[in-house]
Amino acid sequence: MRITFLGTGTSQGVPLIGSKHPVCLSDNPKDKRLRSSILIEKNHKIFLIDCGPDFRYQMLRSHHKKLNAIFITHEHYDHIGGLDDLRPINLKIKKPIPVYGLRRVLENLKKRFYYIFSENKSNTSKISIHELDDDTDFFLVEYFKVFPLSILHGALPILGFRIEDFAYITDASSIPIPTMKKLRGLNVLVLNVLRKVPKHHSHFTLSESLKMVQKIAPKKTYLTHISHLLGFHEDIQKKLPKNVYLAYDGLII
Repeated sequence: MRITFLGTGTSQGVPLIGSKHPVCLSDNPKDKRLRSSILIEKNHKIFLIDCGPDFRYQMLRSHHKKLNAIFITHEHYDHIGGLDDLRPINLKIKKPIPVYGLRRVLENLKKRFYYIFSENKSNTSKISIHELDDDTDFFLVEYFKVFPLSILHGALPILGFRIEDFAYITDASSIPIPTMKKLRGLNVLVLNVLRKVPKHHSHFTLSESLKMVQKIAPKKTYLTHISHLLGFHEDIQKKLPKNVYLAYDGLII
């Protein structure tokens, strides 16, 4: 399995528009972060988790040209804002792209991207929606088992996803016990971290993320959804525990 980090930043990305924060002014490419999203490739199939507003540039930068399915964690703009840019991929593969998410999320897509679902949709992206719920143990996509993971983003229920021994969790502030059981035996975990302090109501801080890593005990962890307030990439990486890494845009594992 091959994982490409298309983006590793928070909802505003890094640098922030107009910011004079030292991290925003950094010349290190690893301190420049588009909105969080990953590609999963296996057996010539390509799955996208979240389709944010930087999607077009992310796909051009990574030289990817097709998708077999999209998994949506939740309906916030930084995770769905790029759905309009699926159209060139539709034209290439000549069929709708399956999109998987919670009912609430899919209903939100129907409202915000109503023109995609209208009868007159000749010049729009084409997607087919597939509803997941709390009772969904796993679903099959291109013969792969995908396990949705119930996560809390503040008070908002959202999803993470597990395929084989890889799991992706973003925007979490809490992971319920039943989900923790589904995270046993991971080779690679991707987990969100916002900043060091202060505590945030809907995102893990660094200390909270590291405590969660200790509980889940994957072989390796990559931290994503990072704000400029966490600090410089190189400085933070030196202080992380063994086998815990800051992800960065373009990283391939």
